[in-house]
Amino acid sequence: MDFSGNNLVGILPPQLFSLAKLVEFRLAFNKLTGMIPPSIGNLSSLETFSVSFNNMDGTIPEGVGHLENLLILALNANKFYGTVPASLYNRSSIAVISIAVNELNGTIPANIGLTLPNLKFLSVDNNNFSGPIPLSLSNATKLQVVGLSGNNFVGMVPRDLGKLVHLRFFGFAANYLGSNSTNDLGFLASFKNLSRLQRLDFSSNQFGGVLPASIANLSSLLIRLSFAYNQIHGVIPQTLEKYTNLNYLSMEDNLFTGTIPSSFGKLQQIQTLYLSRNGFSGQIPSSFGNLTRLIYLNLKANYLNGSIPPSIGGCKNMQYLDVSQNSLSGAIPKEVINLLSLSLLLDLSQNSLSGTLPINLGNLKNINALDFSKNNLSGEIPTTIGDCESLEYLSLKGNSFQGFIPSTLGSLRGLTHLDLSQNNFSGTIPKGPQNLRFLLYFNASFNDLEGEMPTKGVFSNASAISVIENSKLCGGVPELQLPACPDAKKTKHGISHAIKLLLIIISVVLGLIFPGLLLLYWKRNSKGMPPTEELDPFHLSKVSYKMLYDGTGGFSPTNLIGSGSFGSVYKGILNPDERAVAIKVFNLQHLGASKSFRAECMALKNARHRNLVKIITSCSSIDYHGNDFKAMIFEFVENSSLEKWLHPEKNSENKFKKFGILHRLNIATNVASALHYLHFECEPPIVHCDLKPSNVLLDSDMVAHVGDFGLARILSTTNNISQNQSSTIGLKGSVGYAPPGYNCVFLFHCVFIILFSW
Repeated sequence: MDFSGNNLVGILPPQLFSLAKLVEFRLAFNKLTGMIPPSIGNLSSLETFSVSFNNMDGTIPEGVGHLENLLILALNANKFYGTVPASLYNRSSIAVISIAVNELNGTIPANIGLTLPNLKFLSVDNNNFSGPIPLSLSNATKLQVVGLSGNNFVGMVPRDLGKLVHLRFFGFAANYLGSNSTNDLGFLASFKNLSRLQRLDFSSNQFGGVLPASIANLSSLLIRLSFAYNQIHGVIPQTLEKYTNLNYLSMEDNLFTGTIPSSFGKLQQIQTLYLSRNGFSGQIPSSFGNLTRLIYLNLKANYLNGSIPPSIGGCKNMQYLDVSQNSLSGAIPKEVINLLSLSLLLDLSQNSLSGTLPINLGNLKNINALDFSKNNLSGEIPTTIGDCESLEYLSLKGNSFQGFIPSTLGSLRGLTHLDLSQNNFSGTIPKGPQNLRFLLYFNASFNDLEGEMPTKGVFSNASAISVIENSKLCGGVPELQLPACPDAKKTKHGISHAIKLLLIIISVVLGLIFPGLLLLYWKRNSKGMPPTEELDPFHLSKVSYKMLYDGTGGFSPTNLIGSGSFGSVYKGILNPDERAVAIKVFNLQHLGASKSFRAECMALKNARHRNLVKIITSCSSIDYHGNDFKAMIFEFVENSSLEKWLHPEKNSENKFKKFGILHRLNIATNVASALHYLHFECEPPIVHCDLKPSNVLLDSDMVAHVGDFGLARILSTTNNISQNQSSTIGLKGSVGYAPPGYNCVFLFHCVFIILFSW
């Protein structure tokens, strides 16, 4: 019996537990509540019992341990509490115990490895288990996955776990293991026999001592290694260079000293490298420039010195770079500013960097957050900063910048945080920032500014701005208590003849060029990205499977807002202020889904436009079953898809019926603007390959946003299509919407669909 994922509600019918010959009982991914009936023990033939991802509670009945043929028990992601029946641990036939993400407690029996010799999968993550990790676990030699993270385990990790030769995943993070002693990591010596190990996570414990030389004896298949948030000290062994398949390495928040090994430049597959909050000294290795797949690099809060190596410019996929709170000096390399892939964060704050900001700062069109605060930077702010179209956070605090505040800051229409304090800026505060409707914080204190304060937008809220120690400012909202601005003095004999003549000339010139200015304004704004409320880039650059699971109610069907060939889209809440996001979960069992995920990541990592669906971040992890999990998190678009507006269902809301020709024309213009950007302004150019009404989403203002880049193709040339196109998936697409060519036929095709689908 398999009714998984059918949106079932209510409690388990007791009559089901009278079917003595029932072999499989699968009701995962529903909305079931209540308890497991004690009569489950009557199902004498039962081999599989799965009620994962529901809302069930109560204790696990004793009858579960009486199921003589039980092979798989999956109760994870519910609200079960209490202890696990002792009889379950004596059921020698069992191969899978998955009870993660509940409220269970107690200890794991000391003889579990002896009583469960056929156990292959053990997951008790995120419960309240305590006590030591049983020494007998090493006797369950068929184990492939062991998940013990997020509990209260104490003591030492058994040193003979090397007997588990089939082990692929071993996680015991977020416990209280170890005692900050030199012997805490002795268990690593036996891991040399784990030739199939791919993921090892012992972060967030109390391990001390130095990283032993045996760390070099782990499996060459290792792709994920984390021992962050411990008290491990000493230097990093050079031998870590052997793990050339690693794509994730985290050792942040420890006590490491010495230099960062230059041999890390050999980790060619690395995508995430976290070395922050340690005691590293010396220079940033120039060999980091060899890490062409690197996406996240965090070296924050160490004692690094010297200059930022220009070779970092070789990290062509870098999206997140944080070298703040070190002792770096010298100028900011232009090669770093030329990293067009930077889209999440560039944080160089709290160092001793000098010189001016590179004139090519505007190249960072996709950057979300820039922090240059508390350095020794000087000169003027390049006006090209106005080209950073996606910028939301900008801090220049605590430098020696001078000159005027550039008026081009008013072009940053998504800006939410602007800090210019503790510099030498002069002149007036430009009017542009008052029109930034998402600007929530403005600080220009401790400068030499003068003139009248703006009063609109963020400047209307005195608690959101600071302009202290600018003695020449006047006006503004009353709460600022600035002196009133003097009235302009009128001349006694009227306007002079010269001024009259000047006004006439200006009027004539404006009359001639005004239409051109209007056209230029429209073109400029058609390229820009509208301000959107978005989650803080410092807090949402990483999301875990647990965050996505919790934020969607366990991927509840009630939060399902769409599905396609490669996966499903859920509405979820990930952040404290409860702003909604759209979470696209890829069905990796479907042929081509992994390629679709990579294609969409590649297409969207550099694409930023007001008519594209805004991506927030992505997640590549494992689920509670130990399976690979991939998802992308987008800004939630309120008004559904264009498909529902063009072809509303009979029982749909009245709003879908109010859709006239003006709406259609505006949406056609929006989609055409997105395609123009993708084909001619995005670098490199992108062809969508699956443009259709269901992939066009409408926000609360009925502005269209093109989404679903799972079949996108990235072109190798700028102006034409050659046979050397770059793509992570073959040319496919929905029937009726696959493009007949890679050119402007897309645009006319789109306009025809929107205007004439009556």
